[in-house]
Amino acid sequence: RLVGPYFDKFATEEQRERFLPGCVSGEKILAIAMTEPDAGSDLAGMRSHAKDMGDHFLLNGSKTYISNGINADIVIVAAKLADSDNPHAVVLCIVERGMEGFERGRNLEKMGQSAQDTAELFFNNVKVPRENIMGEPGKGFIYLMTGLAEERLQAAVGFISNARHAFDITRDFCMERKMFGKTLAGMQNTQFKMAEMDMEIEMAEVYVDHCVELLNKERLTGEIGAKAKYLASEIEWRMLDLGVQLHGGAGFMKEYAICNLFTGSRVNRIYAGTSEVMKLIVGRHIFSEAYSSTLV
Repeated sequence: RLVGPYFDKFATEEQRERFLPGCVSGEKILAIAMTEPDAGSDLAGMRSHAKDMGDHFLLNGSKTYISNGINADIVIVAAKLADSDNPHAVVLCIVERGMEGFERGRNLEKMGQSAQDTAELFFNNVKVPRENIMGEPGKGFIYLMTGLAEERLQAAVGFISNARHAFDITRDFCMERKMFGKTLAGMQNTQFKMAEMDMEIEMAEVYVDHCVELLNKERLTGEIGAKAKYLASEIEWRMLDLGVQLHGGAGFMKEYAICNLFTGSRVNRIYAGTSEVMKLIVGRHIFSEAYSSTLV
């Protein structure tokens, strides 16, 4: 669902017929490559470039931290449009497994999410046929911003669900763990801390549901997606931190679920745009002429 919408919204009918059946059957795996060693949330700073050669584009550059990078058969690669003075002139290239000049680096070792392959990708004079160019060359940045709004909402759904799961795990633990003659659940500090998190999680769940409704009405914007992603990831992190704390030493042990949730979720405040960048997006919108509350 992360990459598929790009084919739905920006690809030609021929591209959809050529690539999507294999994805639906599970024979082909998709990935999208935006992040570079010196360009993460700031996509305008990417250095990968694609030069229009007539019947094909010549792609050069590298990408890093790419989910599905090792296993992907089809990769949508974002690159600057060569010879353009516009820093936002981006072309989306559909790169296929086996194309000459397309190489994969190592499967990167991460703090968590070990089941997800994350890799470096390298492109050395890769000839991308014109029929593998998604949308209009030069408008890729706009396509990415549109796709990122939905990606951030998808992330928010997962984050707030994870926060609720961590809450439930911690609640169960506190109701069983005894200290000073009574359970942790019977202590006022535990009750206050968990009460705060229960309220925050419920409020975020309501907002995320609202954002899903906006998406279904095709009214989801970049700043709304940023709000959802920021809110859900920050609340999730506070809940996970509290969960580990209330578990005590057990929370540091991998045999307890809260430990793996903690390490696997730390990246959630980083990928798809850091929390700081989410605030930047929202802040710019607040002081723009287009500002209005989505709840009004």
